[in-house]
Amino acid sequence: MAKQQKRLGDILIEWGVLTPKELAKALEHAKSKNLRIGEALIDLKMCSDSNICKALATQNDMEYFELDRNALTPSSISLIPDDLIRKYLILPLGTEGSRLKVAVHDPIDIELDDILRFRLNKDIRKVLAPKSRIKSIIDELFNTTASSTIDKTVDKTIDRLRDSLDKSLDRSLDRSIDRSLDKSVDKSIDKSIDVAGLGEDALNDPTQAPVIKLVTAMITEAVRNRASDIHIEPMKDRIRVRYRIDGECVERDRISLRMKGPLISRIKIMAGMDIAEKRLPQDGRIKMNIDRQLIDFRVSTLPAYHGESVVLRILRPDSVRIGIQSLGFEEEDYKTFMKVIKRPNGIFLVTGPTGSGKTTTLYAALNELNRPDRKIITAEDPVEYNFVGINQCQVRENIGLTFARILRSMLRQAPNIILVGEIRDLEVAEVAIQAALTGHLVFSTLHTNDAPSAITRLIDMGVKPFLVASSIQAVMAQRLVRVLCPKCKQPDPEPDRHWLRLCGISDSDIKDRTLYKARGCEYCSGTGFRGRTGIYEMMIMNNELRELAFARAATNKIRKAALASGMKSLVGDGRIKVLNGVTTAEEVVKVAQVEGLVVDQQ
Repeated sequence: MAKQQKRLGDILIEWGVLTPKELAKALEHAKSKNLRIGEALIDLKMCSDSNICKALATQNDMEYFELDRNALTPSSISLIPDDLIRKYLILPLGTEGSRLKVAVHDPIDIELDDILRFRLNKDIRKVLAPKSRIKSIIDELFNTTASSTIDKTVDKTIDRLRDSLDKSLDRSLDRSIDRSLDKSVDKSIDKSIDVAGLGEDALNDPTQAPVIKLVTAMITEAVRNRASDIHIEPMKDRIRVRYRIDGECVERDRISLRMKGPLISRIKIMAGMDIAEKRLPQDGRIKMNIDRQLIDFRVSTLPAYHGESVVLRILRPDSVRIGIQSLGFEEEDYKTFMKVIKRPNGIFLVTGPTGSGKTTTLYAALNELNRPDRKIITAEDPVEYNFVGINQCQVRENIGLTFARILRSMLRQAPNIILVGEIRDLEVAEVAIQAALTGHLVFSTLHTNDAPSAITRLIDMGVKPFLVASSIQAVMAQRLVRVLCPKCKQPDPEPDRHWLRLCGISDSDIKDRTLYKARGCEYCSGTGFRGRTGIYEMMIMNNELRELAFARAATNKIRKAALASGMKSLVGDGRIKVLNGVTTAEEVVKVAQVEGLVVDQQ
């Protein structure tokens, strides 16, 4: 049996450094402040840094080293690059045969072990020394109070992230984003800094790598400002940072080109990517605790002409648990949607381009149906959000775990409801249809412009028309439109007739109604819009539509028949939201398919 490791507090009590009463007080303090017990003891001034370090050395069976400035020589200091010494607060003490002796303050920093082996290509022997002593010596060695050129570059960038709001900028979101950053990042950065590999006083710690502060500030600000993506794009003379807020890309900052390498490497390390691979695309994930909420980031890198472009997709757990009633359905469509998802079998397809909210809609449906008496299995690429009570399978093409293979295995698991992330090819389509015909309710997505196009798309893939006609229960196309800010929207006495006409709104429609337009305030970051809602096109299959599908009819004929049977188009649903003062006609026309639209929508 392995020897059980003694607890740090018990060791200190054995040494007579601490009393049980003091330990209990420290444990309570550590829990309330989210600290390690050693940090809590130092914070309460119950123990010295050296005593904690000695106890940690005993606990982890490591050597405690009394650091002395004279023990360090220029030749030993040169054994580890300066950036690693300052970033991780470590000191090289010399070599012992083929091993490098390094003084560290954290005995369980696994990331440090990996980085040192990777960068130095040597075996490491770690010894423990007090953190305060290591910092003091590093200050003497590098005079860290005088920042390097890169430090200054990053600090200026962070200052811009905090203070540029006071300047009057042309870009609509810059003004308000900076104000919110002044209030928000300063509060949240201490909470998220530990996840980024820093301590409590990291922002004021001159020995920490400024690039870590920069990445943490950037991510925190994006989350605080409701961004869905962070785009980091190297260009010829700068690095451009953009946030996507309510579907619109907003240029946030311009970072010096010399920060390209450290910035991208830091994100890759956080996402678990290979920092040495710059020629191939990579994918990874980051988890950060921001504002007491654990948020996932899906990270993607893509080699481009001026360097690797990085995109961080922000995945908020609450965004897919908003409930069906909050998706933006009109009353009639809501009732129809609820009837469709509660059918015992068949396929329900949601269509639309990337970023139109298809996944959110299907997750909302699954959340509604997730009950102990139903078994739900999903096949996703990737699994973006985790749900309790739902069996979620991750597609892994590299080992042959494809959509089709998962689907076939699913059917042997006796599920009631199946979700297929996307129907991409004939094989997946045929298995999904087979599942629907054998008594399962199947949800999936398809990339088409409107609902009727889904029928012809499946037939074009090679699915037999009679299978399409018999298995599809309903198809819903959707888009997301920006919602007018409830605090600053104002009546529009003279709305643009061009946009109204394209949205299908006549003068008689607005005779006794008030339309609204965007103005802009601090609450909506000066854009006049806050949040988004869906517009929907729900096509329920009936006998006429099944006959058209069986006859391989053209999309326009299927569409005409669907409209005649009561389907409301995307523009038609958007028209209702415009008349109800939810959004503007221009917003609807920008995202919905409007025939004859030849206009600059920038």
